[in-house]
Amino acid sequence: MKLVSYLVSGRASFGLLTQHGIVDLGKKLGDKYTDLKSLLADEKGLAIAKTYLNDPSDIDEKDITYLPVIPNPNKILCVGMNYAEKRAEFNETSSAPTLFVRFPDSQTGHKTNIIKPAITNELDYEGELAIVIGKSGFRIKQEDALSYVAGYSCYMDGSIRDWQYTWFTAGKNWPSTGAFGPCLTTTDEIPDPKALTLVTYLNGQEMQRDSVNNLVHTVPELISYISTFTHLSPGDVILTGSPGGVGKKRNPPIFMKDGDKIEVEITGIGRLTNYVVAEK
Repeated sequence: MKLVSYLVSGRASFGLLTQHGIVDLGKKLGDKYTDLKSLLADEKGLAIAKTYLNDPSDIDEKDITYLPVIPNPNKILCVGMNYAEKRAEFNETSSAPTLFVRFPDSQTGHKTNIIKPAITNELDYEGELAIVIGKSGFRIKQEDALSYVAGYSCYMDGSIRDWQYTWFTAGKNWPSTGAFGPCLTTTDEIPDPKALTLVTYLNGQEMQRDSVNNLVHTVPELISYISTFTHLSPGDVILTGSPGGVGKKRNPPIFMKDGDKIEVEITGIGRLTNYVVAEK
């Protein structure tokens, strides 16, 4: 099952993405759920959504503006340096997960613009697998961790490299630099995230490729580690890290610029597409 958040006729909604269009769950279930996060917060929410899978579509995809899959997460927790090639590029030696935060208002959706800040020429791409939490948990055991996942999505965790310094957060929270989508693919379609492959394309050229099986800290490890110090709740997002091949470490460096097209594709989920525009 693939779930999306969007604007249609100026109204924020959410629905099922099917081969024939979108089944507008916001219209059908709006008296019960205000958005996708509230659907996930109900332990019966996904099962209720699934009953509409065979309904005729209400909306053509061309008539919506995609929102971030979860437009209003309580938390976006980001993991850095979590692929061996990336760690080698940045000479990372710490064995502990590298964590930082991204703010919800720095996000944008599928097929929307990523804004290159006027202050920089070092807007870098980072394709990532996003975990969306489906139920509340604290100090979750690794062996139970996957049962707390609602599903997975693609993320383009744009980085302003000359503002990162040793504090990642300053380079990660500029407006419309974190693209999230196109959809949430539920765990019934992805029982084992290790089987997924992630590829990032810049203007059609492959820039990053790796298997989620190569994560240094696995999805269950990350959920367990993060939930040791903070309660996870439905709709929270964990970004699992980006593979090697980022623009900063290429020779010469390659950064995103006005007019570029950036895409992140993950097997079983889809292809997140965005367009880079310069800040006015």
